[in-house]
Amino acid sequence: MSLVWKLLKQHINVAQFVGFFFANLFGMFIVLLGYQFYKDVMPVFTSQDSFMRNDYVILSKKIGMGSTVSGRSNAFTNDEISDLKRQVFATKVGKFTSTEYKVDAHMGINGTEILNSELFFESIPDEFIDIPLKNWSYKPGAREVPIILPRSYIAMYNFGFAQSHSLPKISDGLVGMIDFNIYIHGNGHQQQFVGKVIGFSNRLSTIVVPQAFMDWSNAYFAPDGHSDPTRLILQVDNSADQLSTKYIDRKGYEVENDQLQTEKTTYFLRMMVSLVMFVGLIISLLSFYILMLSIYLLVQKNAEKLENLLLIGYSPGRVAAPYQWLTIGLNVGVLLIAWLALFFLRGYYMNIIETLFPEIDGGTMFPAIILGIGLFVLVSVFNIIAIRRKIISIWKRKE
Repeated sequence: MSLVWKLLKQHINVAQFVGFFFANLFGMFIVLLGYQFYKDVMPVFTSQDSFMRNDYVILSKKIGMGSTVSGRSNAFTNDEISDLKRQVFATKVGKFTSTEYKVDAHMGINGTEILNSELFFESIPDEFIDIPLKNWSYKPGAREVPIILPRSYIAMYNFGFAQSHSLPKISDGLVGMIDFNIYIHGNGHQQQFVGKVIGFSNRLSTIVVPQAFMDWSNAYFAPDGHSDPTRLILQVDNSADQLSTKYIDRKGYEVENDQLQTEKTTYFLRMMVSLVMFVGLIISLLSFYILMLSIYLLVQKNAEKLENLLLIGYSPGRVAAPYQWLTIGLNVGVLLIAWLALFFLRGYYMNIIETLFPEIDGGTMFPAIILGIGLFVLVSVFNIIAIRRKIISIWKRKE
């Protein structure tokens, strides 16, 4: 084999192999990055809400421009609610109830105040909240009130306030760090309550409190206040999905946090990742072509000497081995550097994702490692076979 190595070194074109190396590295990195990024980001779009089932949808009315002038209200009437309940696809229908009084809230993390604003609460029937009742109960007059915060609140805090003020980031497991003080005024009464944050919701875009607290507080702080619900929560029978869609469109209702929109986003994400991976594969194939062309040129330049080695007893396998090991070594280098570059880039974008969505599992680079090994084996086997066939063709030519 030492003789073959000496022949190989004489005609190596360093520029060609460097070109192959970086072209293949670029293509491999794009493929691995696209696949790993897809695996890391997909849970953002497919994760289920921990407080609401997937067959719950939230309805509101579409209010076009000029609706206020025309006097059209965005509230649901009793007749509209009754009509919705009569539909075959409607398993359960509930109303969002809003506060009729003034609420001031102060939210802090570890003693640092991050929110001081006038807010309002909403509630939905307890049967639509998918948590144990003992964690979602309220006794009239009690000072502690369970609340669910929109996840967007925590995303804004983690990505903005926490980073700029060197405060800890909040995830589902650290809700106990949140101090939430509530001050309610109305009907000549003024009281302070402590909000117990039990978690965050992706689908609820408002601060939600138990129905028992809403009923008691409205009766105590605003006994004369009443407003029709502007939003409804609906449990849909999936077997009648098309019926519900047609009904909602006919009535001019809107589905908040529409799952269809999430499915569209997921589809476009898949399409973009597929496109990026396709580009990476094309680059890898072109670099593979450059490598094979370089190897064939090396073999062709040494063809006469390789024939002599075969004639004096060297087997085609021994003659082909140095060329095969050269390609395998280049492929190993490409794979290791691609993994290393992906490791650092993934650490950067995962820090952003986990800041915005702290509930998302950090995952691992296992998908990219498996894909990289698969591509390495596939390309290396093809290289080995192609080189061996080229050497055998030289051997047969002399027979």
